[in-house]
Amino acid sequence: MRVFLTGGTGFIGRPLVQTLLGRGWSVTALVRRPDSPAAAALAKLGAQLAAGDVMEPESMRAAMRGADLVVHGAGIYEFGLDGAAKKRMHAVNVEGTQNVLELAQALTVPRTIYVSTQAAFGETGPEARDETFTRQAPYHSAYEQSKTEAHAIARQFQERGLPLIIVCPNPVIGVNDHSQWGYSLRLYVNRLLPPMAWGPDSILCCEDVHDVAEGITLAAEKGRLGETYLLAGEPHTFRQIFAWWSKRPGGFAPRIWLPAWLMEALVAPLEPVQRWLGLPAFLSRETVRSGTNWNFSGAKAKRELGWTPRPAETLWLAAVEGEIDLLAKRKGQSLIERLRPLEGVD
Repeated sequence: MRVFLTGGTGFIGRPLVQTLLGRGWSVTALVRRPDSPAAAALAKLGAQLAAGDVMEPESMRAAMRGADLVVHGAGIYEFGLDGAAKKRMHAVNVEGTQNVLELAQALTVPRTIYVSTQAAFGETGPEARDETFTRQAPYHSAYEQSKTEAHAIARQFQERGLPLIIVCPNPVIGVNDHSQWGYSLRLYVNRLLPPMAWGPDSILCCEDVHDVAEGITLAAEKGRLGETYLLAGEPHTFRQIFAWWSKRPGGFAPRIWLPAWLMEALVAPLEPVQRWLGLPAFLSRETVRSGTNWNFSGAKAKRELGWTPRPAETLWLAAVEGEIDLLAKRKGQSLIERLRPLEGVD
């Protein structure tokens, strides 16, 4: 099996490359900078590198030609961006998806996987939802809007006959995460997490990043063409997440639960400060607005693909322990450096 992959240098991408290679498949990873540490790490695993960009279709053509499988996972995931960065995210997430899928169809690739997100369906309310659910709530972030538009493009390609499967993870959790959860975890293990939060009873169905990589690969092996699969783990609340964190050394778990409107007001002035410090605005109004119910069911993926995500407490404790272990590699770093993901981690 010859695989052409976009997004291989991302948080999900590297475990995905490991999983695909573990099946004995050959992987060609599209990278913008083949000399970057992230690209070098993929090459070390055994992937072939192809210089290119999802925003430049012709840069992908030669490497995609002859592929048995295309996996499109490239995208930008971030909250609290400024105007220019939001435009860049929209272009990569929406136009990039159009470019990859259009080229896969032109080259008659026999099987394509698009890595969407459950955010494309919108928040659920407390009731568990499956793949038949349709959006009932407005967008909470520019990311959610861009991925919803990209998801609609993918559905159009399915209707036009592209042999395409869509997989939709929920929040993806793991060590060295670049998302707001990763930054919050690093605040916790550095004993800097403020003792306040919001939405204690909001429901998430998070998955470990390696389980997501396995789910994507199973969809490539067993998924039915034209179908969508939600990769959703065990439902749990914000309150439960922080209680699990408290089982390992770190800062205070939240003791004060604020209404979302007040939390938005408190974090709004912090957005430009975080960007000025060279950090993403992981504490942002978009982060707060997105902290609602995302209660999705992964029953279809479990039933049809044989996907078995680990329990929620297990994945969260592993993430906390992993970040604690990384502290030993951060000696001499400034506070800002300790909050960022650590480069060069296997």
